[in-house]
Amino acid sequence: MAYAWCLLVVGPGANPLQAIGLVYAVLFVVVAALLWRTGRFSRWVRYALLLLTVLLGFAIFSPMLPHQFQQLVLRAGTPIGMGLLGAVGAIVLLLVLGFLFGRHFCGYLCPVGAVQELAYLVPVTKVRTTRTRELSLVRGLVFLLFLGAGIGAGVAVLDIFGFTEFFRLTLTAGFLAFVAVLVVSLFFYRPFCRLVCPLGALFQVAAIPARWQLRRTDACIACGRCERACPTGEAGPGASKGECYLCRRCVEACNVPGALVYGGPPPRRD
Repeated sequence: MAYAWCLLVVGPGANPLQAIGLVYAVLFVVVAALLWRTGRFSRWVRYALLLLTVLLGFAIFSPMLPHQFQQLVLRAGTPIGMGLLGAVGAIVLLLVLGFLFGRHFCGYLCPVGAVQELAYLVPVTKVRTTRTRELSLVRGLVFLLFLGAGIGAGVAVLDIFGFTEFFRLTLTAGFLAFVAVLVVSLFFYRPFCRLVCPLGALFQVAAIPARWQLRRTDACIACGRCERACPTGEAGPGASKGECYLCRRCVEACNVPGALVYGGPPPRRD
């Protein structure tokens, strides 16, 4: 049964260890959501997940779902085989989990996002913007370019950014391009995720109506500490939370117990 699952996910002849990465992502989205809900998702849990995710990225190059999504686009209209069919299932499942629990996968379970998150932890002067809508518009245009180039011309747009070569430790122009992305990540929060990643656009749509997400309660005193701490401008009272990566910065900045909680919408008052 386990071997059959590996074949479904990665296809015959591929590295069956890649199935471990996908199972890891799906499992820990649920685990992380439950830890958040019960107040046990600490800063150190987050760091541990980020480090483990990056190590898995180098070890087995999975789950690099942006790469697999690009392969699906490039193969549009042709048989995709069981390996990519498994990727379709993984993407759909993670999108459903994103709708239920928010962007845990993007936050610390995707190696591409995790390595940018770690880069942003370096204590240097940060460049922040609250123009989330404008950034999302740019990524939406890149998404359309990605689809048009892939389906219409067979051009792999994501290869320009070289995260494949980076995690495979292959020194190429693409490798250097992703290193440049990481340098930008020191100063600007998740540039690849917020401006380029085609799956990021889909996860944003799924996360906006997420059933469980960070919410303000009546205990909030509107001091603005969470808004100043949020690197994506999603901590405001009217924010959509589509670009919330559950990084915990708002929770750590808040000094009012119970003002920010993770969970479902409050019950309606009659």
